[in-house]
Amino acid sequence: MNDFTPLSALAGGALIGLAASVFLLTHGKIAGISGMFGGLLQPRTEDGPVRFAFVAGLVLAGVVARMFVPGAFEAPPPSRTLAVIALAGLLVGFGTRIGNGCTSGHGVCGIGRFSVRSLVATVTFIATGALTVAIFGGAS
Repeated sequence: MNDFTPLSALAGGALIGLAASVFLLTHGKIAGISGMFGGLLQPRTEDGPVRFAFVAGLVLAGVVARMFVPGAFEAPPPSRTLAVIALAGLLVGFGTRIGNGCTSGHGVCGIGRFSVRSLVATVTFIATGALTVAIFGGAS
């Protein structure tokens, strides 16, 4: 249980919720990562700069965090081949298109707005992930 960090997890969750709420109030948009990134691939002139800034902010935050807390990014080498990892990423992207959103859009923003559709989607994400790990096993 060395990785159990309830205070930092609580603080991180609160910041994610606050950021999603502020983004919704100031821009009228859901802070769903797949929707923001997908919109960059099919640019809309009116909200392209906001989408770009959102995605760039995610990348920049990761770069800054890596500079100041490099230990947080240490992980064992992947137990799967690059081809399997790439296929998994493509399947996740395909799934977010079918589900009209990802865990951040449905799980954070949708449930916070009491959306039944988002609740069903989030339960489906979690159940499917648990089933996949039960069948294929997790990272070694």
